[in-house]
Amino acid sequence: MEPWNVLLVSHVIAALFVLVIGPFQILRRRRDRIHRTMGYLWVAAMYYVCFSSFWIVTAGHFSWLHGLSAFTIVTVTLGLVSAIRRNVPSHLGNMVGSYVGIAVAFIFAVAVPGRAIPQLLAEDPATAAYVAGLVVLSVVVVFVSLKRGGRAGVGAKVKDQTLAHSLQV
Repeated sequence: MEPWNVLLVSHVIAALFVLVIGPFQILRRRRDRIHRTMGYLWVAAMYYVCFSSFWIVTAGHFSWLHGLSAFTIVTVTLGLVSAIRRNVPSHLGNMVGSYVGIAVAFIFAVAVPGRAIPQLLAEDPATAAYVAGLVVLSVVVVFVSLKRGGRAGVGAKVKDQTLAHSLQV
């Protein structure tokens, strides 16, 4: 097993962040400012996970996971372009497909003995649980902050519109 280093730790944390944000994005009914902001965070984290994977190799060799990373870079980019062009079916398909891809990679990373995560889980489960908890907490904090900020923004907008309307009358 290669030793844990900053690249590997940041890669794992970003991947966990992506895994937690994914269901929020897919299952939320509203496609609003919160969806867009969380989506940009998700895309940035996905790019980081994919690009950083090319520096994480075993015995100097790439694996099929690196091919999945390259494919995911393409699908995330297509999903982002589709969102900008307001092509919802293409956006949804590319983003859900990208999420499924990272979920498969995660299952492989956790289930295959000899990889870094199973060894960490066996040697230090408390640290693994702590990191996972921090990632979930950070996603919840971002989501709640955006949700509360959205409410304040709507209230301020309504007050401004009411003031503008009263000035016109």
